Order: sequence, then C-alpha cells, then structure tokens
Amino acid sequence: MKKQWFVLFLAAALVFAGFGSASAQQLIVAQGADAVSLDPQGTNDQPSARIHAQMYETLVHQNEELELVPGLAVSWDPVDDVTWEFKLREGVYFHNGEYFTADDVKFTLDRLADPETGAPGAFIVGFLEEVSVVDDYTVHITSQYPFAPMLAHLAHNATSILNRKAVEEAGEDYGTAVAIGTGPFQFVSWSTGSHVDLERYDNYWGENAKVDSVRFRNIPETTVRAIELETGGVDMSYGIDPIDEMRLEMEEGINLMKHDTLATSYIGFNVEKEPFDNLLVRRAVNHAVDRDAVVEFIYTGQAVQTDGPISDRVWAAHPDLPGYDHDPDRARELLAEAGYEDGFSTTIWTNDNPLRIQIAELFQADLAQVGVDVEIEILPWGTYLEDTAEGKHDMFILGWVTVTGDPDYGLYSLFHSSQHGDPGNRTFYTNERVDELLDIGRSESEPEVRMDAYMEAQELIVEDAPWVFLIATSEVTGMQENIEGFVPHPAGHHSLVNVTK
Repeated sequence: MKKQWFVLFLAAALVFAGFGSASAQQLIVAQGADAVSLDPQGTNDQPSARIHAQMYETLVHQNEELELVPGLAVSWDPVDDVTWEFKLREGVYFHNGEYFTADDVKFTLDRLADPETGAPGAFIVGFLEEVSVVDDYTVHITSQYPFAPMLAHLAHNATSILNRKAVEEAGEDYGTAVAIGTGPFQFVSWSTGSHVDLERYDNYWGENAKVDSVRFRNIPETTVRAIELETGGVDMSYGIDPIDEMRLEMEEGINLMKHDTLATSYIGFNVEKEPFDNLLVRRAVNHAVDRDAVVEFIYTGQAVQTDGPISDRVWAAHPDLPGYDHDPDRARELLAEAGYEDGFSTTIWTNDNPLRIQIAELFQADLAQVGVDVEIEILPWGTYLEDTAEGKHDMFILGWVTVTGDPDYGLYSLFHSSQHGDPGNRTFYTNERVDELLDIGRSESEPEVRMDAYMEAQELIVEDAPWVFLIATSEVTGMQENIEGFVPHPAGHHSLVNVTK
C-alpha cells in the first residue's frame, strides 16, 4: 500500500514539475532587436510587428501567399466608390474577456488616424474619411477619395484591432505593461532589453496555438544568435547572417529555411544637391557599382540583383526593366559628359548595420575606380533618420519592405513628390508624370489600369535614377530540427500559431 502511494505521489509530482506528456512547451525565438512598443500604433518596426502578429489581428488578413483573406472581418463589399461595408466575425473575445464589436474597429482606426496620437503608422490610413458603426457587427469605412489599396492597407499591422476599454484603462501603460488583442497568444510580461513572454490564449476564436508559450529574446549580435541556436539556447532564430549561415549549414540538428521577402536595399541620392541634381551623374554612379559583388561577397546568396525599386514578389513589379549593368567605362563617359571628367568628392551615410557598412565600403572602392572620392559616415540610427529626412545628406543606404504586397506601399511614399523627407522620399525626387501615375494607381479600381500605371511609373523612375538600384533580399531562419509547422511570411511578421517542437 505504501509503495502504491509513493508511485502515485511521484507521478503527480512529475506532472506538476512539467515533465512527461503534460509538460508545458515554450517556444524560444531570437531576433535582432527588442520591441519598441507592444501597441501596434506605437511603432512601425519589424521586431515589434513580429510580436504583434501573435497577439493582434486585423480586419483583413494577408496570408503567406500574399492573398487578402478574412481576418476579424468575414466579408467586405463596396457600397460606392469611396465606401466599403465590412461584416465582422462574431463570437470573438479580447484577451481581457471583452467581446469584439464594431465599436472597437471605429475606436482603433480613429485613434490611428488622429494626429494627436502621433502614430508612426498613421500614413497607412491617410486615405480615411470616416468609420461608421452600422450595428455591432457591421462597419462602413469611407475614404476621402477612391483608394484601390484600401484592403491591403487594412491588413497592415498598424491597423491591428484594439480593445477600447483596455487602451483607455491602461492609459500611458498601454503597450508596455498592458497589451490586449484577439490573437492566439496573449501578453504575459516584457523584460525590457531582454525578452517578451506570451502564452497561448485558450479562448481564441480560431484553432488554438500548438505550444503553450512563446518567448521572444532580444539578441542584437548576429553571431551570438547563431551560437544560441547551436547550443540550444533558442529554438528558432530570425535573420541568420550570411557568414553564420555557411557555418550552420554544417551543423547537425539545425535546419535552415531561406525565404524570399518583400524588401529591397538601395543607395539613395539627394537629387536636390550638386552633383546629384544631374541625371548623368546619377546614371554614371549606377553603372559604376558592381552589384554582383554585393550579392556574392556580402550577402553570399541571401539577395538577388534588382533593376527596379520593388521586389519581384510585389504585385505589378515590372519584369523587364533595363537596369544598369556594371560598366566603369560607361560611368566615366557619363561623368565627362556631365562636366566631371576629373571626378568629385562626396559622402555616403549609413547606420551601424554591418551589411550596410560593407556595401558602403564596396561602393567607395567602385567609385574610386571612376574618379569619385567617397567618404563613409556612420551615424546613430535616430540621427540618421532625422538628418536624411531634412536632406542633409549627399547619398545614403536604406531598405524598404513593401509590407502590404501592393505597389502603392512600395512606390508612393518613396517617389511621390508629396512625400519628401520623413514620409519616405528621402531622395527628394520629383517627377510630375510619376506623381500622376502613382495617383492613378491608388485611385483606380480596375487592376489592368493600375498595372499599366505602375509599369510606366517604374520605367520612369529607373530612367531618372534617384537610387542606385541594388538588391532584393531574402532571409534565413534557423531552427532546431524538432521544430515543425513554421511557414515564413514574405513581409517578415511570421505567425507561430502552428509551430510545434
């Protein structure tokens, strides 16, 4: 009898301690930066968005194939040229137990659009005129003008639906100590600079998550992330760098998944400053750069050359742009034609991203071969963004992710003359015809008309060369061999709901 009692006690103790079949599974994911805010309206950065994607949901969902499918809205139909009616999903609970209703949709979008909120992602709803509640599960969303990419914009992380009661009760603590969504995981705690902990939300309206909890660890150093993966400190690691990829390929027990993204990297000119106000100079610099070397020696296969401004994964990306081949002789000819046969001196700015610094160094060497002396300046990230927005630079290196998969997101902010500076057009590029075409692309509803407008716009942008068109990047995620069910999203905010270990 004593023996039977001891066995039962031991079994119960093992279950309580988390061993055996009843053990809790925590998925540990490493990424290169901490979250900025757990309020999706408080930031527009990728590390935060990757956490938001587990906790929050949008009206329209963009799946891994970049298809727009029902999210918290089950259907949508146009009422007229500027108004859409959305039927909302019933029986959905927020993590605080509140019912999801149309009032939450109106609160969320009004808050995002309100200038006093100062939301970094407010431009996503720049089209918005009014959100009207028809009943608890029906809303009308009206734009200021016909806006074709509305559905794609409503799939953006910044439009994640918030619970009004939770936001108003938390006040300034919302996004740090409090974060309430409707997603498959709910917020537990945030140890700033270290990790964010989430747990499965068992009252989720959809299929429950496969693991009990997720921890996002902030590990800025790429090599340290790779070592943590090797030693079992993390289950998954986003953003494996090329040099670590080569080593990890040889490691048993580690799987690597390379996937295309919606991101491009480019070198931008300040087209309002000499000598880059001269088209011939901009074209010369494009011909001087060896993009093969960027792909082969810096990204070692984690990128492909691009001849235009948006990734091939984006709808209406132009497949036949002529681009600029590596031709130093042609670069010298163009410089001489522009009046710079003896070259000139200039600067290129970058932040402290190691890959961007390598690009700047390669760029410096390439331009030296055609008589252009380039000084590299490395700036703190905040200063970098502020000063390029004010046009203090000569040249700079940046990237852009066309998160929505729609060319409006990848072209309007970067090339429309109304977007000079902080909104995204840091080259201060202006072309009236490009403006007209981009306006057509966002206002026309017919896909064929939009397609034609974006094709011509991309041709003109490449001809005008406000950028050195560099690369479209891929990303490598490293995983322990027992990890299954991970499907990467081209926009980078990967869902973990179906991941098991």
